[in-house]
Amino acid sequence: MDEAARGASALAAADFPLAITHYTKAIAINPQAVDYYIKRSIAYTRLSPAEPAVALKDTETAVLLANKRGKRELIAQSQLRRGIALFALERWADAKQCFDWVRKIDEKEKSLQIWGAKVQGKLDGLGDDDERRKPTVKEIPDIDLPKVAKPAPPPVAAPKVEAKSTIQGVQTPASHIRHEWYQTSDTIVVNLFAKGIPKETATIDIQQDSVSISFPLPTGSDFHFSLDPLYANIDITSSTSKIMATKAELTLKKVVPGLKWPSIEGTETSSDKTTVSTDDADESAAVKPAVPKIQASSSGPLYPTSSKSGPKNWDKVVETLKKKPKKAPKDGKDGDDSDSQQDDGIDSDEGDGVNGFFSKLYKDAGPDQKRAMMKSYQESNGTALSTDWNEVKRGTVETTPPEGMVAKKW
Repeated sequence: MDEAARGASALAAADFPLAITHYTKAIAINPQAVDYYIKRSIAYTRLSPAEPAVALKDTETAVLLANKRGKRELIAQSQLRRGIALFALERWADAKQCFDWVRKIDEKEKSLQIWGAKVQGKLDGLGDDDERRKPTVKEIPDIDLPKVAKPAPPPVAAPKVEAKSTIQGVQTPASHIRHEWYQTSDTIVVNLFAKGIPKETATIDIQQDSVSISFPLPTGSDFHFSLDPLYANIDITSSTSKIMATKAELTLKKVVPGLKWPSIEGTETSSDKTTVSTDDADESAAVKPAVPKIQASSSGPLYPTSSKSGPKNWDKVVETLKKKPKKAPKDGKDGDDSDSQQDDGIDSDEGDGVNGFFSKLYKDAGPDQKRAMMKSYQESNGTALSTDWNEVKRGTVETTPPEGMVAKKW
């Protein structure tokens, strides 16, 4: 809101000192505005006590400016306020003269009837030889117009020197760029962590069975990241991507909701296409994905184990035990020692009794019980084994290490 608007608000609220302050500032900005002088004269005449002499100066300036601009409406308003100020100064003949000039311009001015009756009553009470019965005011006052102050030339500003940013584009070294992923029942979310990826030049390609991201590096080379093929197909139309200040995020919609992906990538039938690379050989050698690729195996799933000989394929163990005949005891000894040393994936240091118990438990279990055993053993990292599928299928089986031990993620 400018000063004139503030002055009008103060005048409407009957805050006349504040109105005078704002209109004075407005006149300082635009000393040729007729309306500002008229409104300030109103505020001066309504002060308590009133200041009609100051108000008269404003009205005479307004009359002079209005005549210069040739605006009849402004001339009438200026002369009306001039007559009111003269009436307050007891110059009744001069006030009547101003009202007569207003009547020539606008006969329908409503306030003329009231002010005309007031001034006539005052004149009738004067003697014939009273000087106040004779008008001395001129239609156009002999005063000097306010001068418009010339604005001072703006100071010559020193030429701006734009500081060139020393950091442009990607701020994360290629060797430190990493990616992570997680999943919900309906989506796969892949995050590529790199600060300052340029949105204008970055390319994100989402296909039904693969995704890729590429963008230029400050070194002049390009950074490439791809997952090809994905573990399962995705819905391209519902998948989205966005680049933020510190990362690029891909939200991939699963074609089969509820399908749990054990890895982000699927089986690669040809050469290994994935992954992360740059156009510079030295940089690409140092860049590795944060989530290692899990190679699929035709020999069945491998489950977590603490065995010295490595992971155990329990399916193979079960099949072996099914085919292995029982040996009759001979001379108080159980079978041939050479056969008990190692039997198709069964570690000798684990003991035949343990293996026999688990193989029999697995063999005699139903389909749901087998699923519960596999899921609970795998998700708990070998710390829990359950045959209750109704309980296991509700969610991830938590790792519960033995008392006095702490589970650590590797």
